[in-house]
Amino acid sequence: MTEGTIPAALDRAAEHFAGREALVDGEVRLSYAELARRVRQAARFFEGHERVAICSPNTWHWVVAGLGALYAGATLVPVNTRFTARETIDILERARVSALVITGTFLGTDRLADLGSARPGTVLRIPVEGVEEPISGVTEWDALTGLDSDFVSPAEPDGVSDILFTSGTTGRGKGAMSSHRQALSVAGAWADCGGLTEQDRYLVINPFFHSFGYKAGIVAAVLRGATMLPQRTFDVRETLRLIETEHVTVLPGAPTIHQVLLDAPERANHDLSSLRLAVTGAATVPVALVERMQTELSFDTVLTAYGLTEAVVATMSRPGDDAKLVANYTGRATAGFEVKLGEHDEVLLRGPNVMLGYLDDPDATAKAVDTDGWLHTGDVGVLNERGYLKIVDRIKDMYVCGGFNVYPAEIEQVLSRLDGVAESAVVGVPDQRLGEVGKVFVIPRTGSALSTEDVIAHCEGELANYKIPRFVDFVAELPRNLSGKVLKRVLRKENG
Repeated sequence: MTEGTIPAALDRAAEHFAGREALVDGEVRLSYAELARRVRQAARFFEGHERVAICSPNTWHWVVAGLGALYAGATLVPVNTRFTARETIDILERARVSALVITGTFLGTDRLADLGSARPGTVLRIPVEGVEEPISGVTEWDALTGLDSDFVSPAEPDGVSDILFTSGTTGRGKGAMSSHRQALSVAGAWADCGGLTEQDRYLVINPFFHSFGYKAGIVAAVLRGATMLPQRTFDVRETLRLIETEHVTVLPGAPTIHQVLLDAPERANHDLSSLRLAVTGAATVPVALVERMQTELSFDTVLTAYGLTEAVVATMSRPGDDAKLVANYTGRATAGFEVKLGEHDEVLLRGPNVMLGYLDDPDATAKAVDTDGWLHTGDVGVLNERGYLKIVDRIKDMYVCGGFNVYPAEIEQVLSRLDGVAESAVVGVPDQRLGEVGKVFVIPRTGSALSTEDVIAHCEGELANYKIPRFVDFVAELPRNLSGKVLKRVLRKENG
């Protein structure tokens, strides 16, 4: 086994924490020794595959399959479960995925059926909502239990461990590639800042398809021997129940999650005293929220962090930082990163954990990472005298809805295919619950009878739910500069 890989980290955990609970999901309780055994069975299934995609909610199956793909030496390609079939197929094709792990029916939608003939040649189906009808050419999850678990991982530290897709200002996703060494480094830095240990019980609400759930979740837990408790979807009653019955100690998540917990009428009926660590970010964090998290949710430590798919975690608060500092700043550099401000105070990052590059896109890579190795984030920031970073604006038009990045250009491209739309512009507008939601300004074609319902319905058929605009405004014209470019800052100012 080669050191410096995620499989090697799992093997160490299986040795050092063999009998400790690694994974708890409903009636399923796996020790680290049992988790490692099941992962090696999954690796046997994925043997010979170069890239393996997973499209599933947070369950114990995702952990076993994801680590199994990495153990087999394959590159892991997580797929956002909120994507439509069109968006999913685009990623599967561009990443040249040969094996897919996917849930059947989940939340009333059969994601496997929606792919039709576009599915890869090898498919492993996860049973999330009961027994599914057999499908020719599809392997059911239970088939893994009969496979040989004697497997030696061929993974290498500098091999590509994962490709995480992120949208760009052009509206088309780019696949950010990282190595095993980098994934371990950022996860280890996150764990160090939070003081994660084998005594911790980590409720993972952040989706595994996101770096926050995968690297700061699964990989961080494996490194420290913590117990993972995946939650499929955020349900405040279930979250409160799990915190009390499973003695959860670590609960990261977007500010929205903690706000909902605080406001839940049922909260007073649950013992939440086990909570010790919260890590949040992805949106503005009010000082009052941090203070309430500490006093009313009994967190000893509340931290904020800043990162992006191309760097995962770049800055992070430290235990002992006061509530005002935690709320207003995203912490200081971690995981070997340097942070500085470039032109227009753009946040620039440099270090060993900047992505290897975008999949099959050297031009986009060169635009993102300059010749001196600085990653241009597109965010505008301020650094205080202690090196703490505050994000104050975005150079790009991206906004954050419920913790997920939304890129207006992608929505505008979808709307360009709707009959009756002459032009559209999308901006993020404030929302008390989700942070920001989309508002679209539509210039209708002459004679069009287009309605708000038409616009929303079209988006629902083409986009993940967090990308769907909540508001539609029909206008005769849009504010523009002298070159004709739409002035989105004017739209945001008028609707802020």
